Amino acid sequence: MTPIEFSTAVLDWFDENGRHDLPWQANKTAYHTWISEIMLQQTQVATVIPYFERFTERFPDVHSLAEADIDEVLHLWTGLGYYARARNLHKAAQQVVNNCNGEFPQTVEGLEELPGIGRSTAGAVLSISTGKRAAILDGNVKRVLARFYAVTGWPGTTAVQKQLWQYAERNTPAQRCGDYTQAMMDLGATLCTRSKPSCLLCPLQQHCGAFARGIVDKLPAPRPKKEIPIKQTLMLIIHNEQGEILLYQRPPTGLWGGLWSLPQVQDLRDTLGETGLQIDPDSAQPQQPLRHTFSHFHLDITPVKIRLSESADGVMEQHATCWYNPQNPASIGLAAPVKKLLHK
Repeated sequence: MTPIEFSTAVLDWFDENGRHDLPWQANKTAYHTWISEIMLQQTQVATVIPYFERFTERFPDVHSLAEADIDEVLHLWTGLGYYARARNLHKAAQQVVNNCNGEFPQTVEGLEELPGIGRSTAGAVLSISTGKRAAILDGNVKRVLARFYAVTGWPGTTAVQKQLWQYAERNTPAQRCGDYTQAMMDLGATLCTRSKPSCLLCPLQQHCGAFARGIVDKLPAPRPKKEIPIKQTLMLIIHNEQGEILLYQRPPTGLWGGLWSLPQVQDLRDTLGETGLQIDPDSAQPQQPLRHTFSHFHLDITPVKIRLSESADGVMEQHATCWYNPQNPASIGLAAPVKKLLHK
């Protein structure tokens, strides 16, 4: 199957069966495409839609995003996970405004210089918003190409990734490149799915190497298995007399960077040193544990209700802190399990 035959088959399928009414398709600017592509990284379309709508309603253009307080950006991102994406969005918006006169770069290389934008995302933003020829290789496209060309090996390796990029570049057409980009993502998301793919409806099925060999369910090869470690922590739900709960802002980088969280300790005897508050350990009331799973480990959280035994002056002086009122919540970015615990 030639590259022209490949792209023609995909585009013909897209015209009849592709998704044409997603919120970010109504206004295919670089800004809207960029926001949607970042949100869609490791996140399903159905989950992203309400977040995208709320986010772009509050930040309708790159200038409003650049001028926003990072707390508000993280607040609107709460629940989407992978919060480095939100921090990079904010940094990239400021870079576009301050260094590029508010205009997004018009090349893949220029877009890749912005925080949080890699080669595939740059190709998607450029091709969809301008129609310029640029290849992509997101998770959906990797799956389609790995199966079509029967590429063995885990796509996370450099050798396999290089091979898949060659196929992606080869098949990307000069015309209707933006539609082709969306078509390939749609094909992987709706037909060539990770489990139970709809091969009989696929426009590439007759020439698909994996289908011919009966190994569709084996490709792409999974990441080599590695046991996920389990970590444990105590999260302190410290109430003051007004019923407010103590939160502190985590460092700008690392786990839950820049988000507001409950104080964490490994041992209740450490609470005085961690919080700077005089706490009576005998008043501690452990609650039902909660497991939060990251990509590389499980975190088992034991919430512990604590009452103060004196005033809160000098609380956690090494961190920014606030007293959070669950009845009148502030618009701040919260770590997902913290949000869940506060809502309880």
